[in-house]
Amino acid sequence: MESKYELQDTPIDKMTHECGVFGVWSPKPDSIFAFVYYGLYALQHRGQESSGISITLPEGRIVSKKGMGVVSDVFDELSMVKIVGKSAIGHVRYSTFGSSNVENAQPLEISSKYGQIALAHNGNLSNARLLKEALKDKGSIFQTNIDSEVILHLLTRSDTRHVENALHDALSQIEGGYALVVMTGDKLIGIRDPDGIRPLCMGKTDDGKYVLSSESCGLDAVGAEFIRDIEPGEMVRISEKGVTSKKFTEDTKKLPCSFEYIYFARPDSTMDGVDVYKVRHKSGQLLYDQHKVEADVVIGVPDSGTPAAIGFSEASGIPYGMGLIKNKYIGRTFIKPSQELRERAVGVKLNPLKPILEGKRVVVIDDSIVRGTTSRRLVTMLKEAGAKEVHFRVASPPVKWPCFLGIDTPTKNELIANHMSPKELGEWMGADSLEYLSIENLRTSLAGENYCFGCLTGAYPVKSPEELETAASCRLV
Repeated sequence: MESKYELQDTPIDKMTHECGVFGVWSPKPDSIFAFVYYGLYALQHRGQESSGISITLPEGRIVSKKGMGVVSDVFDELSMVKIVGKSAIGHVRYSTFGSSNVENAQPLEISSKYGQIALAHNGNLSNARLLKEALKDKGSIFQTNIDSEVILHLLTRSDTRHVENALHDALSQIEGGYALVVMTGDKLIGIRDPDGIRPLCMGKTDDGKYVLSSESCGLDAVGAEFIRDIEPGEMVRISEKGVTSKKFTEDTKKLPCSFEYIYFARPDSTMDGVDVYKVRHKSGQLLYDQHKVEADVVIGVPDSGTPAAIGFSEASGIPYGMGLIKNKYIGRTFIKPSQELRERAVGVKLNPLKPILEGKRVVVIDDSIVRGTTSRRLVTMLKEAGAKEVHFRVASPPVKWPCFLGIDTPTKNELIANHMSPKELGEWMGADSLEYLSIENLRTSLAGENYCFGCLTGAYPVKSPEELETAASCRLV
């Protein structure tokens, strides 16, 4: 099928992760640099562009190391064991705001009237551009082009005596979805946005260390027991005085990002009391109930499509098979500089298993379709491997709107669901059929409606940057 939809020369065919943050506070000096290293390793799926760790040394001085690449590329595991400190924070990044270079790697560190401060940020500030221009007008000089630096400039403008109050002043001026870990010479602070869009949780180890992590899988990696999720609009402080908590705003809702459960988060994570694996598994079951099909084998697109494929198989009685083998050394942000190379790259990342596919009617389950280029190539690969029929099923609704709350998404025009119906898209891909999970069934899988579905429905919990810029100019507190 020919289509008027023009393939865009863009680097990836998936929603791309925001970032991952991790922090630890120890009651006594310990090898916590290595501790954060392993925590970031567990969060590597949230960003492979740059990695960084800041640590408070026993005398209270903060030192940092950052670099481009994954955690194992940036840090030497053996030398890290020797670095002792009381607290540390870490960050893995994919650029959602600002370009890709080491100057934009986090944590960000400043020396201020409150002493040294290090900050790691997951998410996006929807009013970042407005705030940045207002700060520049007041004389602020920016060293990076990421929105996280805006928070530090707002913090240093406060006339309060304590850093927590300065953070409160800064947070009262920003909008968007975010999770922050902030470290000073004597404390660790965790913050979650008022709508709870970006995740952050807290745990504790047997020897008394407190841990903050974007996902619970980060706690598991360092042997910390999950305590609870940080609540929307909450600031948690961890120090020698213990753990204290306060709300920096009373105007809160809990609307976690639905795409965390669809694709971003690791399946072994639990977020806001909901198991990611169970959501994906249930979505697969409901996908079969909604769009039945006769077939011989069900396969999933690894890794995030696998739980839904298992659910689809169990609901349908169609056997599940490992029909696609993934090259585990190819990251989620594998850059393809041209359309031809991008489509060829699918064969580098995924390879069909012919004994499972030959002569079979195949149902292939993926978590989502963004631009459709990968899915189209995948159907071709499956048929070239001998599949008699290929029925494509998507364990989420069509993605039709971009995200400005911490996810790197294409423009609305680049989203293929805005150009083709499911039938047209299936024909263009070469599939025998294509169907999506409904928004109603996604809500059922999530066991509730209190989520952000902005990229699926166009209804966002906060104003977009365009709406904010149209509404009024920005005034600093």
